[in-house]
Amino acid sequence: DVQLVESGGGSVQAGGFLRLSCVASGETHMRYCLAWFRQAPGKEREGIAGVDSDGSISYADSVKGRFTVSRDHAKATLDLEMNTLKPEDTAMYFCAADDLPCEVFMTRTSGYWDQGTQVTVS
Repeated sequence: DVQLVESGGGSVQAGGFLRLSCVASGETHMRYCLAWFRQAPGKEREGIAGVDSDGSISYADSVKGRFTVSRDHAKATLDLEMNTLKPEDTAMYFCAADDLPCEVFMTRTSGYWDQGTQVTVS
């Protein structure tokens, strides 16, 4: 199993910045895709950014150029820096892991998940 603990999030004005961090533990997380998803009220869960075990990075078009994802294998962390935030970025954000490639995992809701944290942009 993989355990994920997320921190960060909160409320910010449009154009602002927030940072999310996730710490992974468990026997197999090193070879997993670690990714960020979000779900806004009334909308489907969306995979927005992920890093494969080989360092390959994937972004959803909705956040490309504004969000930066990074992974530190030594610290077992996955970070998401969110710049130029927009009201439409308001959602519950989740850290997740799966042994699928990120490009595949980010289109699904399989794998391991944390409980999520709220990001509100006004």
